[in-house]
Amino acid sequence: MRFEDSKYFKTLKHEKMALSFGDFYLCDTFVVSELHDGIHFDWSKVTEVAEGLFHFYGENMQLGYISNRVNSYSLEPQSWSKVQDEYSIIVASAIVSYNNLTYMNATLEKQFSKKSIKRCTSLEVAINWITSIKEFS
Repeated sequence: MRFEDSKYFKTLKHEKMALSFGDFYLCDTFVVSELHDGIHFDWSKVTEVAEGLFHFYGENMQLGYISNRVNSYSLEPQSWSKVQDEYSIIVASAIVSYNNLTYMNATLEKQFSKKSIKRCTSLEVAINWITSIKEFS
């Protein structure tokens, strides 16, 4: 389910950051990403997202990141550790998978992350988990 089609779109305060490769919904303590179908999410795109986040939240932000995998795309799994080394802004992440392939990819990505990544089967589970972690409670 897309963020815009969920109950959270109307109930959570957010801003939409639309980039050429995906949409990012900037909430108070977390970001929901929905990348476009067929793109390759590489380091240059990661840095573009990070710049947008710094502009919106400021330099000392600590965020949860929800990757809402409503489309099929590729990414570099080692980008997770590189983001943490370069930016140190992500406290924890949730990956919402809607099929077995994306769930297995999330399992692989989890191996590359130094921070907590939860694999979820719905946007609701992801939002409930990310908002309940101690850094945001």
